[in-house]
Amino acid sequence: MLTVDPLTAAGVLVATGGTDAVYVMFTSAVIARKRVPAATWSSLWYLLSSYAVISYTENWVYVAFAAAGSWIGAYVSITCLHRPPGGPPVGAAPE
Repeated sequence: MLTVDPLTAAGVLVATGGTDAVYVMFTSAVIARKRVPAATWSSLWYLLSSYAVISYTENWVYVAFAAAGSWIGAYVSITCLHRPPGGPPVGAAPE
């Protein structure tokens, strides 16, 4: 039960990192009240999170990789999206 497949661990890490980055973009689009970008980011959010959940429910050890990926994804996306106040939110492309 405690054996870890490195490829699955990496997949969970990347999927949860991507999930958090997409969540940041989704939130940005919602704040900007952009329906199409928000809906698109939302669908990607569920796609990525589904892979991670399916992978780590088979072995609880993968939850640690999910948590690490989540932290990395949120940190990197907020770092990359940091803009001076007053500008339009990133991910909120015009409809």
